Amino acid sequence: MSAESHSGDRLSGVQVVLQLPYHLDESIDFETLGREIDHVFCAGADGLVIAMVTEVLRLSESERHELAEFCCESAGDRGPVVVSVGSESTRVSCELALQAERVGASAVMAIPPVSVGVDESQLCDYYERILQSVGVPVIVQDASGYVGRPMSIELQAGLLDRFGSQRVLFKPEADPIGPRLTALHLATGGRALVFEGSAGIALLDSYRRGVVGTMPGADLVEALVAFWRALEAGDWSRATEISEPLTSLVMLESSLDSFVAVEKHILLRQGVFVNEVIRGPVGFVLDRETRAEVDRRYDRLMSVL
Repeated sequence: MSAESHSGDRLSGVQVVLQLPYHLDESIDFETLGREIDHVFCAGADGLVIAMVTEVLRLSESERHELAEFCCESAGDRGPVVVSVGSESTRVSCELALQAERVGASAVMAIPPVSVGVDESQLCDYYERILQSVGVPVIVQDASGYVGRPMSIELQAGLLDRFGSQRVLFKPEADPIGPRLTALHLATGGRALVFEGSAGIALLDSYRRGVVGTMPGADLVEALVAFWRALEAGDWSRATEISEPLTSLVMLESSLDSFVAVEKHILLRQGVFVNEVIRGPVGFVLDRETRAEVDRRYDRLMSVL
């Protein structure tokens, strides 16, 4: 598949972040992954994303290459694919970005390095080199809601000024999400194309502030598609009706590994996954009581759909 395969796709709407299924020996279960991809497109997703909750930081470099190629091939012409290329090395991130572009990714997304605190000049160089290595858009992901520290608005706006709004997009996750989103829009003269990344919990507010899409997990794709369509139709009553039980459910997920655990549990319940295996070591284990509460809140959400 060529890098031009999805070049006409506009990145917007519901871009679903895939959860990664494993066999019991923790090797990637590509058969189940294919079923997950079919599931999210059938539910109305606009595209696919390989990102933090896809456990990319627990994969080898060769596995990340294989995963990107499989997802691009499986998506076909159904929608764009965004591939996470963030790593601890600028060189490695550039190589991952180039490989993702080569197999047909519509865009790449990068978190900053997480093992070392770098100053803004180093961070700027990191993103500039990724942008210079590929021709597809680069989504700057401020993942400080999970890891690292917030990026300055000035750094993000400066990247857009240098490379343009069609090359530099954003997924801001630093708190407070809403005010920082508005600050980014103001700093870029409204040119910034921004994706909401809170699993929908901040989507009502973020939509009013001008996001062009949302990147939720595959477990709640039906709810987020309905939510996004209500917002696009201006049906705030319906959007609020979906938002309230959705927020209640997502509030149970307070860390990266809790998102992974809850999302895999729901995908197993839906019959998409065949187990809940996560590569360890893990920072969150879904106990019996939390599992029951997830099920209760998930049922409440589904009842409004």
